[in-house]
Amino acid sequence: MGIAAYIKVVGRGKDGARSLDVEQAREVFGLVLDKQVTDLEIGAFLMAMRIKAESDEELEGFCQAAEQRGLRIHSERPVVLLPSYNGARKLPNLTALLAWLLAREGVPVLVHGVLNDETRVTTADIFQTMGCHHARHEQDVQRAWSRHEPAFVSIDTLCPPLARLLDVRWTIGLRGPGHTVVKLLNPVTGTRALRVVSYTHPEYGRGHHGFLQKIGADAMLMRGTEGEPVADPRRQPKIETFIAGQPRPELSLVREDGSLSELPLLPKEIDANTTALYIQSVVSGEKPAPEPVLKQVEAVVQALGTMRAS
Repeated sequence: MGIAAYIKVVGRGKDGARSLDVEQAREVFGLVLDKQVTDLEIGAFLMAMRIKAESDEELEGFCQAAEQRGLRIHSERPVVLLPSYNGARKLPNLTALLAWLLAREGVPVLVHGVLNDETRVTTADIFQTMGCHHARHEQDVQRAWSRHEPAFVSIDTLCPPLARLLDVRWTIGLRGPGHTVVKLLNPVTGTRALRVVSYTHPEYGRGHHGFLQKIGADAMLMRGTEGEPVADPRRQPKIETFIAGQPRPELSLVREDGSLSELPLLPKEIDANTTALYIQSVVSGEKPAPEPVLKQVEAVVQALGTMRAS
């Protein structure tokens, strides 16, 4: 079955293109993920969506298609989801630090992301360096949680078809809708999940704002540190909290403006070994955690408490 009819709808340029409804989006994305269409059709679809940008309905359908083909993880307690798909280029990647600080509070934390990126230091690299093995099955996630540790699962394990779609980037040179979908996935069953959704460009933040409300998500939306779902250790970013899709200003954090009085003590190098040692020293109490990251931890814990009460 081809997808030319769908490409014709979304591929008429920025002004002429129309959006798919949820059912159409779920169908076409499922065909793309299952490789039921040619590479040429997949490339054309990705380029068309890149130009048009995803509507809320399309994102909903895309996410449904991906979740139907992915690993499902059961929990009886609310879970925090940390999608980690950008890595570090200039600053230490502290997503693993956020995960460990939350786990220390008794929070089930699931980090998911890519295994490798030749241009960046990934969270997968850091977890591996810390001796935290990547989860291969749901049981591995459950065992990590029982030890009060965060669990890391690669997108190759979480949703292999979506992992293959992400790899198309290395062929065509551009990100596609899969890179948006992967940060919005919810693989958790049996309870609610708090998604920490990061974005790199303001237009994505505006788009996610409407989408999270539409689907009634529990989420924290923020401009990530180099795209990662962790607060910039130097300056508190704006973090918007949604509970059941409703904006909750009292659970959100305001962006810190003005000049910095002092910089946090961060490692001078950003490689996985140096970052892992730094994270271990913070978790053990040998070094202080950056204040913005501590505030993010506190905000997440408060949001989870509100979720449990509602």
